[in-house]
Amino acid sequence: MENSDLNDKQKRRLIVALDVSTADEALEAVTGLRGEVGAFKVGLQLFTSEGASLVKRLAGSGSNIFLDVKYHDIPNTVAGAAREAARMGVWMFNVHASGGSEMMKAAIGSASEVCERESLRMPKIVAVTVLTSSSQQTLDETGIGRTVEERVLQLSELTAKCGLHGVVASPFEARMIRDSIRVPGFEIVTPGIRPSNATHDDQRRVMTPAQAANAGSDYLVVGRPIMGANDRVEAARQIVKEMTEAAGPTDLR
Repeated sequence: MENSDLNDKQKRRLIVALDVSTADEALEAVTGLRGEVGAFKVGLQLFTSEGASLVKRLAGSGSNIFLDVKYHDIPNTVAGAAREAARMGVWMFNVHASGGSEMMKAAIGSASEVCERESLRMPKIVAVTVLTSSSQQTLDETGIGRTVEERVLQLSELTAKCGLHGVVASPFEARMIRDSIRVPGFEIVTPGIRPSNATHDDQRRVMTPAQAANAGSDYLVVGRPIMGANDRVEAARQIVKEMTEAAGPTDLR
């Protein structure tokens, strides 16, 4: 694979978290970074402040949008939310795997049905395992009698059985998931990515882009190291460069 092709491949794996409060800030970031990264993540802060109209606008502009609101409710409610997420035109959205198999099957079933009926693009649906801000203490105090690794693998296996497209997990669990789940096309989205010179902020289980790329992550989510940089384009390019160098010429994922 030519180096330029490999570089473009790594760009498509980078998701920038739009951790801002206003549509103007989000649109400025998307305009500046379009062509440098593969997708943009709209999380709870931006979705709460600007709503579905901004998501539709961003998706309608041709950008891949990852709607990161982590649906977790009764199956019928999540099914309805999944249907509307598909109608918004998002490229990816997530649910909490801890909602269980009935909820996850309702989400993918509802999204699939509306996409087929209305000729819409089917979004990728991924399930959150254990948040990257969580530690063993978090699991212990909430009554989950498993290690972080055991819990992540349990929820990943359940997600695969439900037919979802992948999971959200820290890069520390990516290799374990990759080795354990052999479902073709099952993807791993990893937050908690920090360049070596960046702070960890509220994330606990973090890796550098190169480490995460080598660990088997399909998509890397980066927020503050890019959004808070004086030169966002250069910050994104440096992360892609690190991913490219880590991947090497034989990387075909």
